Amino acid sequence: MSEHRLRYNRIGVLTSGGDCAGLNAAIRAVVLRAHSHGLTVIGILAATAGLLERPLRFIELEPSACDVRMLRRGGTILETVNKGNPFAYPMPDGSVADRSEEAIAGFRALNLDALIGIGGDGSLRILARLAEQGGIPFIGVPKTIDNDVAETDWSIGYMTAVEAAVDALDRLAPTAASHRRVMVLEVMGRDVGWIALAAGIAGGADVILVPEIPFDPEIICERLRDRYALGHNHALVVCAEGIKLCSGEAVYQTMVDGEIRHAGAGQAVADLIANATGAETRVTVLGHVQRGGAPCAFDRILASALGSHAVDLVVHGKTNRVVIQQKGKTTDVPLSAVAGKTRALKEDNSLMQVARRLNICLGDNP
Repeated sequence: MSEHRLRYNRIGVLTSGGDCAGLNAAIRAVVLRAHSHGLTVIGILAATAGLLERPLRFIELEPSACDVRMLRRGGTILETVNKGNPFAYPMPDGSVADRSEEAIAGFRALNLDALIGIGGDGSLRILARLAEQGGIPFIGVPKTIDNDVAETDWSIGYMTAVEAAVDALDRLAPTAASHRRVMVLEVMGRDVGWIALAAGIAGGADVILVPEIPFDPEIICERLRDRYALGHNHALVVCAEGIKLCSGEAVYQTMVDGEIRHAGAGQAVADLIANATGAETRVTVLGHVQRGGAPCAFDRILASALGSHAVDLVVHGKTNRVVIQQKGKTTDVPLSAVAGKTRALKEDNSLMQVARRLNICLGDNP
């Protein structure tokens, strides 16, 4: 495939949505690969918020600054936001305004040939709409600890989040045994259970609750009673934040800024178990610990593969795509196949099958 003639030899890169481990590794890959093609990379700060500010917030990313330390660094050097949708931007007076044309004008003012956006399903949906409206050549790179971006088997940040959850289970197990307790670990994931399922299998959980499977409280409690009857003195329960309770409702809390978020599912499950079985329960909410820290080797490799492939697509004029990892291969799909879509767990998923083969309780009768 021949190289595509670019007008400015400048590409932009931004990170959008919640932070996760591996973002800096992806940025580094973009910069190093772009440099090999003779391109300049402009890092846009704070995602689309950087395009809305005047003066614009951006930095030129030099290869010399993207050394191996970036591979190990958590968070994102470009900052990120998960609020401030430019199509419905909250204004100081409480109103909402469409500022999308301002963001598009900001992109054009930077004289960029294309934009690489590293984001999750929500961010990619917004960026895809912005790119279409402004005629911006765009490449998406999937990142999210939730691992719910459509089409890709893996998203940047997911495996590091799983490692954090497994480490927590490894630490909770001995204290659970010491005090004869049921330990409930609540993990992130929004409305999908990828983190909970993988961490629960790797961490030896007795019960794993995910949003995709409505659970029966009695089935959970019966499993725990059976475990104690066999002579075990403790149990581990992994609970995704977005699970549906027996009433069919998820558990939410309204934060001080007015945002409604998943919160409290772990405590609700612990209370349910304690009331039904009399077991002493304790809850650990892992929260943002899953987002921070150095990325694991898998995420460093994945970020490097996806970031460098994104640049190659720009160079060859193949834009409005999302780079993905599918069946062990780095490839790409149309942006329309990913933006606004969510990849949830399905019963035929290999992780689901592993859990059932290991007789881990998923809160249902399969």
